[in-house]
Amino acid sequence: MKKIVLIAFLLAAYLGNAQAFTGKDDKKLFVGANLQENATGITIGLDYGMGENISLGISSAYALNLSNDLTADFVDRFDLRGRFNANLGNVLNISDNLDVYPGLSLGLKNFGGHFGIRYLFTSGFGVYSEVGTTFAKYNTDNLTEAEQIHNQFVANIGAIFNL
Repeated sequence: MKKIVLIAFLLAAYLGNAQAFTGKDDKKLFVGANLQENATGITIGLDYGMGENISLGISSAYALNLSNDLTADFVDRFDLRGRFNANLGNVLNISDNLDVYPGLSLGLKNFGGHFGIRYLFTSGFGVYSEVGTTFAKYNTDNLTEAEQIHNQFVANIGAIFNL
């Protein structure tokens, strides 16, 4: 049993030698669950390193499950956003495997911000968690419950891949 634990530890240390954000030309694909009030769905996106601590990207989310007998059209369920991240993992000097990134996003429904953390287990695979909120909605009327989808506090959790 001790040998198995030792081998597992050494293997984890070997595989754990990944860098969460490498700077310019770093490419990350992320896929995860999108969680918000009255809806859950999927999110997918891509971040591209523009410099040592800056990345730009695109992400999309689609609400699959609606609660409280809520009905929503495709326009209300779908969102597409451009992203800007300040990747602070190496600035904070926490771990090469960990990246912390605040960011801004400009989407089809609003202008908002997000804060995320990603951890890479290997050079190609990791997990991420991200929360986001709206700063300014394009539609300033009283929104229906369907229009509030992607226009409120959201949480994402999922897998991230180096490309």
